[in-house]
Formats: sequence, structure tokens, C-alpha cells
Amino acid sequence: MGNRLSKIYTKTGDDGTTGLGDGTRVAKDSARVAAYGTVDEANSAIGLLLAGALPDDDTPHDGAPHDGTHNAIRALLTQVQHQMFDLGGELCIPGHAAIFDADIEGLERALDQHNEALPPLKDFILPGGGDAAARCHLARTIVRRAERETVTLARHDAVRPEAIRYLNRLSDLLFVLARVLARASGHGEVLWNHQRR
Repeated sequence: MGNRLSKIYTKTGDDGTTGLGDGTRVAKDSARVAAYGTVDEANSAIGLLLAGALPDDDTPHDGAPHDGTHNAIRALLTQVQHQMFDLGGELCIPGHAAIFDADIEGLERALDQHNEALPPLKDFILPGGGDAAARCHLARTIVRRAERETVTLARHDAVRPEAIRYLNRLSDLLFVLARVLARASGHGEVLWNHQRR
């Protein structure tokens, strides 16, 4: 376990630099800080999604008990939050490995499982479909930005391919979960009307 934070402000960043996990000081607007900072932002967006009610929660409107499968999305996203924290650590410590093939394969299994019950896509979907689905779409777009910034970092610094693959799969998973949440909430998916003009 790392050192305990007994004091939050250190004043060491007042010059526009920050310390990486290995002690190296870099500019706060460096590509590495941008990448792990956006991973943190994405994790916060997933936290916002988890802070609200999800249609699959164990608190049904009709008062009937759910079986143990109904809070699968909440459990999945909580696990993702831990993995995203791991990923932020990996990007913050050059050469460190914290995301592995098994993590990516877990996302793929969840993707296949949740996508299986959805109808095939015939139209583009707009972000929306109820509160939970909209928050899930927001998290998805921030994960996409984290992926882009990690790719930018990889152009001139060492980044393990697992980090980029994880973010790519996670954004796909969040898209599928947004579809699931929109349909489960009763709002339904918001389809792009390309013939509106």
C-alpha cells in the first residue's frame, strides 16, 4: 500500500508541474498527464452513473423481489471503476503494468452478454433515452477521449497495447449498456432522424 495522504495540498505543483508515480516531474499539460487525467474523468462519469438509480437495481417499482441477476450492470460498472483506477496508475507510472488481457476479455464477455438481447441496429442512436442511459453515453464519450489521448501518448512514449485495447472495448461496452438502460427505463432509444429536413 502506498503512503497515506495526510495533507492534500503540497504546493509542489504551483510551478505547473506534477509528479508521476515514479517520482519524475512533468508538465501538467503533458500527454501522459492528459491521458491518465481523462481516464480519471471517465471514471468519475461512471461514478455519476452509479450514483443514480439504474433500471436493473434491486428496488423494483412494483415491490416484487428481483433475482440475483438484476443488479449485474451496477456490479459490472463497479468492477470497471476499479480497473479504470488501475489503468490510471499504469499510465501514471511509465513501465508499470496493471491492465491485462483477462480484463479486456471480461469486457468482451459482458459486451456479448448484454448485446445478445438487443435488436440489431438499423439507425444511429442519439445520446439520451432516460437519465441513466444519458449518463452512460456521457461516460462513453469521455472514455473515447481517454482512448484518443492515450493513442497520442503512445506516439512518442511507451504505452502497453492493453491500455488502448481496454479503453476501446470499454467505450463499446458503455454504448451497449446505454442501449440496455434506455430500453429498460421505458424511455427507449433516441434514433437519429436523417430525413428530418
